[in-house]
Amino acid sequence: MSDEPPTPPANLPTEIVNTLNESTPEDLRDVATYAKALAEHKERKARLEEEVDQVEERPDDLPDDVPTKATITIKEINDNRYYYWQWREGEKIRSQYKGPVNTDE
Repeated sequence: MSDEPPTPPANLPTEIVNTLNESTPEDLRDVATYAKALAEHKERKARLEEEVDQVEERPDDLPDDVPTKATITIKEINDNRYYYWQWREGEKIRSQYKGPVNTDE
């Protein structure tokens, strides 16, 4: 390791550099741990906000008690086919009847 102190990033504000230069090694390690955790938190928050922005609008035929994330699936019962809304709630898969599959389509 060099005897010279490291060069701070050019975009780091002077007041932060001065505070860090005056800090003990223990405080610097605590700051580094906190800064890493804070960066991860802010990145996660930004990802979640981006995902919320990308959520599609609620379909007109989606019942009020069915979440927006539900998808349509086809189930066959006694040789008849039916549409169901389907979504996950924790460990369980939930379904709600939508209507018969129109065989004329």
